[in-house]
Amino acid sequence: MKRRQFVTWAGTLAATGTLGVTARAQAQEEIVLGGSIPMTGVFAFAGIGIHAGIEDYVKIVNDSGGIRGRKLRYVPEDTGYKVDASVAAFKKITSQNKVNLYYGDSTGFAKTINPELERNGNILMAGASFASEINDPQKYPYQFLVGPDYTEMFGILLRHIANTKPGARVAFVYSDTEFGRDPIEKSRAAAQRLGLTVAGEIMTPPGSVDVSTEVIKLRRANPDFTIFHGYVLAPIPEFITQARDMGMKSAFMGTFWSMDHSMVMKMGDAADGFLGVMPFRYYYDTEGRAPMLEKIRQMRPEYQSNAYMQGFLTAMLMTEAVKRTLDARQPLTGKNMKAALNSIRNFDTGGIIGVPISIPGNSIPVGRI
Repeated sequence: MKRRQFVTWAGTLAATGTLGVTARAQAQEEIVLGGSIPMTGVFAFAGIGIHAGIEDYVKIVNDSGGIRGRKLRYVPEDTGYKVDASVAAFKKITSQNKVNLYYGDSTGFAKTINPELERNGNILMAGASFASEINDPQKYPYQFLVGPDYTEMFGILLRHIANTKPGARVAFVYSDTEFGRDPIEKSRAAAQRLGLTVAGEIMTPPGSVDVSTEVIKLRRANPDFTIFHGYVLAPIPEFITQARDMGMKSAFMGTFWSMDHSMVMKMGDAADGFLGVMPFRYYYDTEGRAPMLEKIRQMRPEYQSNAYMQGFLTAMLMTEAVKRTLDARQPLTGKNMKAALNSIRNFDTGGIIGVPISIPGNSIPVGRI
C-alpha cells in the first residue's frame, strides 16, 4: 500500500480499537525457513545430514516456545544438487510462503539466486557453500557462510604448516571444478607471505581414480605437506596410497568436505596421519563444555555427520539473527537480519564450534586442525 493509504488505514483501525488485535496476529506470524536440499543425487550424503540438522534445531526452537513467541517452520524441497532444480524449488517455496530465511545447496545456486534475493529484500540466506566469492558483503549482502571460506581454510592449514615446519615445501592437489580452483591463486600468495614454497600444483578431474601420472608429478615436487581440495573422497586415498608406495614422506591434509569421520574412515590405512581443517566439533567430541552437542546426542544416539552440524548451526545462527531483529523492533528484512547477524560478537554456539564466534562479514573465520 502507498504510505498515505497505510496511515489512513492504521488510523481507522486505531479509532475502532482493533489495531492491537492486528499487531498481536502479526506477532504470531510464523518465521519460514525455506530450503533447497539435495536429498538425492551426488551430494545426497550431505543433504540428508543437513536436512536432519535443520529439522532438529527447528524442533528445539519450537519446543521452547519459538522465536519470541513465533513458530519457526521449515519448508524443504529436494533438488538433486542441480542449480535449475534449486532455482525452481526457491520459486515454488517463496511463491507459496512468506519466506524469511533460506538454505541453499551449492555455490552455483548461491550465485544464480543472488539477484533475486536483492530484488526480494526480505530473505537472509546461507547454505552448503564455503565459496570465497560469497565472502563479500558488497556483492552478496543477504548471504553468509557457516564457517570459513575455502581461502580462509587454506590459510588456517598454511599457518599450521608454517608453525610446524618453517620454510616447508607445499603441494596443492585440487579438482578441475570451480570448487577446486577457488582458493588456489590467493593461497599461492599466502604461502609466499608465510615463507613457504609451493613446490607443485596438480589439477585432476573430480572423482578421478587413475592418478598414477599425477602421483609421479607429486613425487617429483617432493613436498613436505600436500593439501587436497575440491574433493569429498576420491581420489585422495588413491593419491596417498600410491605416494606412500613410492616412499614419499609428505604429510597429507584436506579441507572441510573431506573431513567427515565417515569419509576419512573410508580411506582405510591411507587415513593414518591425515589432517584437515574443521570449523565444527565432531559429534563424539566430549572435551570441555558442549551442551548443544550433548543435546544432539540425546536426540540422535547414532553418529551425525559434519553436514548435520553445518545444517544445525545454520538454523541456530539464522534464529539468532531473527531474535535480534525482533528485539530491536525492526521489520524482518534481509538488510535488518544481516545487520543483526553481523552484531554477533563472542557468541556461544553451545559447543558446536569450540570457541566463541563473531561474524563481522560474510564468514565465520575460525577453524581447527
